[in-house]
Amino acid sequence: MQVKKIEDYVWEIPVTEKEGMRVPARIIASEKIMKEMDQGVYNQITNVACLPGIQNYAYCMPDGHWGYGFPIGGVAAFDLKEGVISPGGIGFDINCGVRSVRTNLTFEELKPKLNELMDTLYRLIPAGVGCTGFVKLNTERFKEVMVKGVDWCIQNGYGWEEDRERVEQGGRIQGANPEKVSQKAISRGVDQLGTLGSGNHYLELQVAQTDRIFHPEAAKAFGIDRPNQIFVMIHCGSRGFGHQIATDYLRVFTEAMRKYNIKVLDKELACAPYNSPEGQDYYGAMVCAANSAFANRQVILHQVREAFSRVFHKDPKDLGMHIVYDVAHNIAKLEEHLVNGEKKKVLVHRKGATRSFGPGHPDVPEFYRPIGQPVIVGGSMETASYLLVGSQRAMELTMGSTLHGSGRTMSREAAKRKVRGYELMKSMEERGIAVRAVSMPGLAEEAGIAYKNISEVVDAVDCAGISRKVIELRPVGNIKG
Repeated sequence: MQVKKIEDYVWEIPVTEKEGMRVPARIIASEKIMKEMDQGVYNQITNVACLPGIQNYAYCMPDGHWGYGFPIGGVAAFDLKEGVISPGGIGFDINCGVRSVRTNLTFEELKPKLNELMDTLYRLIPAGVGCTGFVKLNTERFKEVMVKGVDWCIQNGYGWEEDRERVEQGGRIQGANPEKVSQKAISRGVDQLGTLGSGNHYLELQVAQTDRIFHPEAAKAFGIDRPNQIFVMIHCGSRGFGHQIATDYLRVFTEAMRKYNIKVLDKELACAPYNSPEGQDYYGAMVCAANSAFANRQVILHQVREAFSRVFHKDPKDLGMHIVYDVAHNIAKLEEHLVNGEKKKVLVHRKGATRSFGPGHPDVPEFYRPIGQPVIVGGSMETASYLLVGSQRAMELTMGSTLHGSGRTMSREAAKRKVRGYELMKSMEERGIAVRAVSMPGLAEEAGIAYKNISEVVDAVDCAGISRKVIELRPVGNIKG
């Protein structure tokens, strides 16, 4: 497949490379990352470029790798009249995302109590397949969560008023329609609020590397104000609830494609016109899952604050436990972007990709507006994570999007064949990373060797200008679902 270098870190596959492509495909990557890129990415991103109503380009970020239908790292925007909505472009874990929380603590203050804190966090925050939380809801109350998201949590004592504005979209996306959610999805999600789940989801204690600050102005705005400052990173989504909604609508869309005579090159790209009854039903249900995922991370934060308070015998506000930001990286949202030089409202799918709005954008909280929104990039549990900041260049080049993490290079099964969980845990603890894990095979699946080099993928988006590095965060404790 012909891939042309458009400029440094921007590569393009022209529409002539595959029959049916409506727009070119673009990949953001260094030459090294391109050479090592999962070959499935090229096939999948050009399949996405064939979907009806796609605007500008089909994009893939440098952490891209093969996924269900869309590649992980994929971004695509669709016209609201002629375009489609596709669960494969959002992912089964709807609104999987990351939340970063600062504290006033330093590593020197945390270190003597690290194991006590890890044990307390592990006890208060359920993790693993099928785990359930302490918040008891009935169906009607759960529907309130679906509509209100973070607002529901704050109203019910699981958050601070200030938390709302530190979550993408205020933690409450408009358009939720609980009537379009199946009873099976409700039964899977009603008791999972405040739980990490399994897979690559985790809660991590991190030390801000103040000798690795790349953007001092943004670092100050994000609350980094002392050496070796402790941060908390929460990575999870809508759990079984979102998975069931995606499963339900993939069946609906398989039929809808026949009804609307939509042809796709991969059945995993099942879709429906956005403005069709089927498309609107899925959007309403998908937003329910997205809002419940924001609420899930909010209830987890409530428990994190409780754990810190118990261990350090201080009020969480005295510990300075403010959210830096919360970003979704599996979602479809209505946004306004430049299409053929003119502003247009489109439906942006981000699947393993993060919004990266730059300075001055009205959707960025006022206190971050002079510098751009925080972008949170989780590494593997063995390596660093990063805080970045959004940019105007992302608005021009990638529909306001950037990467979401390291990006896998190896399947979970392959990782388990190479790594033994107990040996990995011992090795991590020898390197100063405390570990609590539900299962050793689950831990092995997420070994660092299964991921790309986080610094290389972050450097790629920094050099491309679609987000800027702010600071590196080093893990010192990881709770793995």
